[in-house]
Amino acid sequence: MSLLSVQGLQAGYGPAQVLFDVSFKVEPGQAISLLGRNGMGRSTTVKCLFGMLPIKSGTVRFLEQPCEGLPSYQLARLGLGLVPEGRQVFPNLTVEENLVATARKGSRVATGWRVWDLNAVYGFFPRLLQRRRNMGSQLSGGEQQMLAIARALMTNPQLLVLDEATEGLSPVIRQEVWAILAALRKEGMAMIVIDKHLDSLVGLVDCHYILEKGRVVWQGDSRALRAQSDVVHRYLGI
Repeated sequence: MSLLSVQGLQAGYGPAQVLFDVSFKVEPGQAISLLGRNGMGRSTTVKCLFGMLPIKSGTVRFLEQPCEGLPSYQLARLGLGLVPEGRQVFPNLTVEENLVATARKGSRVATGWRVWDLNAVYGFFPRLLQRRRNMGSQLSGGEQQMLAIARALMTNPQLLVLDEATEGLSPVIRQEVWAILAALRKEGMAMIVIDKHLDSLVGLVDCHYILEKGRVVWQGDSRALRAQSDVVHRYLGI
């Protein structure tokens, strides 16, 4: 049973259609990437997954449950966690208030998965513990990204979706974020990662899906992507 299955997804903004045929799946414990140039439909796909944009056609199923038309809060309760583009932390709340604002109690002790609460998050992100009384607006970009990841973990998701995982971060902080994601992968966290830093992505995820003008035009594992430089240049411009 797939964790997430997306088939024939179509969506857009008003009369402007952006997604024409997007299909992919995520298995339990798997990490995938959505690749493509800006404007090809990656973030629009994420909005559809989280109920922030209506779906015109196609299906989205999470743990075999239909998700089309469900509001964002219900999708979060099912186990979808989002680290949004631009981080979007609450600037006028403290780090700790950001963490507890949308927290959802976990109950996965029987499965052996980590239950994410404040103690677990602070153990995983020591810098957030040090800054727990600081306002969101007082954090650096890297600290805000850590907070956005930690906030998503506090919902105890089964699938973590990161839209532009390291956008706007310095190379040193980017490496720190990649190390955090690698550690989460070792714990069995399933992920969808959107990012432009291909060298880091190929070492993290299992399967890549390339979007071009709202369609999946290529899919394969990291070995296949490394071997097809023509695909990388044609669709990613690298």
